[in-house]
Amino acid sequence: MSNRPFAARCVVPSVLAAALALLAGASKPCFAQSAGGHDPAEPQQKVAKPRLLPRPAGAVARAKVDEKSMRALIEEMVACGTRLTLSSWTDPKHGVGCARDHIAARLNEIAKDSGGKLQVFIDRFESTSARTGDKPVHLENVYGILPGTDPALAKTVFIVSGHFDSRPSDVMDPNSDAPGADDDASGVAVSVESARLLSTAGANGKGGYRATLLFVAVSGEEQGLLGSTHLVDWVKAQGYTVGGMLDNDIVGDDLSPGAPHRVRLFSGNGEIDDCDSSSRELSRAIEEIDGTSAIRMVFRVDRYGRGGDHYPFYKAGLPAVRFTEALEDYNHQHQTPRTENGVEYGDSLKYLNFAFLGNVARDNAEALRQLALAPALPKDARLGGAVTPDAKVSWSAEEDSERAGFEILWRETTEARWSVYTFAESAGETVLNGVSTDNHFFAVRSVGKNGARSIAVPTEMERRPIPGTTKK
Repeated sequence: MSNRPFAARCVVPSVLAAALALLAGASKPCFAQSAGGHDPAEPQQKVAKPRLLPRPAGAVARAKVDEKSMRALIEEMVACGTRLTLSSWTDPKHGVGCARDHIAARLNEIAKDSGGKLQVFIDRFESTSARTGDKPVHLENVYGILPGTDPALAKTVFIVSGHFDSRPSDVMDPNSDAPGADDDASGVAVSVESARLLSTAGANGKGGYRATLLFVAVSGEEQGLLGSTHLVDWVKAQGYTVGGMLDNDIVGDDLSPGAPHRVRLFSGNGEIDDCDSSSRELSRAIEEIDGTSAIRMVFRVDRYGRGGDHYPFYKAGLPAVRFTEALEDYNHQHQTPRTENGVEYGDSLKYLNFAFLGNVARDNAEALRQLALAPALPKDARLGGAVTPDAKVSWSAEEDSERAGFEILWRETTEARWSVYTFAESAGETVLNGVSTDNHFFAVRSVGKNGARSIAVPTEMERRPIPGTTKK
C-alpha cells in the first residue's frame, strides 16, 4: 500500500515501447503524455517540478485492524438465521432485528471507547417496493456519527456503509436460512471496524477530523436499495453535504489462488460531456491514497446487471463508489443453503478470507481519514483558452487558514489517472503556457497544510457556438 505523494507519471503503452525507450536512453521528463509516441512536446518549454506536500502523518496501520472483532460480529449476524428485511424486527434471536441489535451493541462499545465522540443512532422508517409486496414495511438503519471539528466543514459528511439484511433464493421468503456472511455481513464489519479505527485514534494531533464521518449499516438492500435510498433523504434533511459515500458490499470471499487480491472499486462516469463524475474522482482519490497494489479501479457504475447501495447517491449526483471482492462466487450469493449434485450453495462464514477483509477495512478507514482531514473542494472550476496555444484553468474557493493551496491536475483524454501539473497558493486563474486545451483534461483539488487532498474537481469547458448557428 502506498501513501506517497501523487507525482506526475508517464504511462508506457507496451512492454516493447518501454524497452525501446530504455535502449534509446530516454530521460526526457513527461507529465500527462504517454511515452513512445511521436507527438510535439507539451509544453514546449521546460516546466519546473510541481510542489508536492507529503500525505498526512498517522496513516491507519494494517496491524491495527481487529480481524477477530470483525469475525465475531459476522458470526453474530449469521447466527440470526435470516436477516431478510421482511423477517422479524422484534425477535432477539432470529431475524433482521437480531442483527440490528448486534450491530448497535458493537457500535455502542466503540462509542464508549471513543470517550463519547461517536454517537450511535437507529433510524426507523417505512418504505415500499415490489419486493415488499407493494406495501409499506418497517425498516431500520443503524448509524455511528463522528461529528467534524471544523465549523466550516462539519456539515460535510463522508459515509462508509454495508447492508445488514440478507436473502435466501426466494427474496420474499422470511423463514428460510440466509446466513449472508459475505453479502453483506462482510461490508457491515468493514463499516463498524472503520468506526473503531477512526473514532478511537487522534486524527491530526487535535483528536478530530475536519469533516463528519458517518458509519452506516442499512437494511432493505435486497428489497430494492430501500435503506440507502432513505439514507440519501436523511442526510439531506440533516443539512449535510455528501463529500463521499463508500459502499462495501460482498467484500469478504477471496479464496482463489494468490489471495489476498486487490479489491475492486466501481465508479460511474456521470453525464457531463468531456468531464468525469464526482464518483469517478472519488475512486481516483481512494486509489491514490491506498495505492494501486490495493485498489483495482473499474470504470463501471457497478457489476454488470447488478446494483448496490451507492447507486441512489450516484443517481442523485453525489460522489459514491462500491467496493467488491476480486472474483465473485455466485454459488455463495442469494442462495438458500443446500447441496445439489455435489455442489454446495449458500453464503457461509467458512468462505470468508479475513486477511482480505482486513485489508478492505484498512483501505476504507485510511481513505476516510485523509478525505475527512482535507480542505473543502474548489468551486467553479473552468477551462478557458480555446483556439489559443495556452490552457487557462480558473476556480474559486472559500477562505481556509488550514489550506496550503491547490494542485492543478492534467491527463491525456485516454489516461485513467491524473498527474500534477503545478501548484497554486491561491484561487484564481493559472495559465498553462504551451498546453493544448484539446489534448488533455484538467482538474483542481485543494491541499491542506497537513497534506490531505480533496477529491479533484474537473474543469468544465467553455461552450462556444457552432459556426454558422446560434446553438451551443
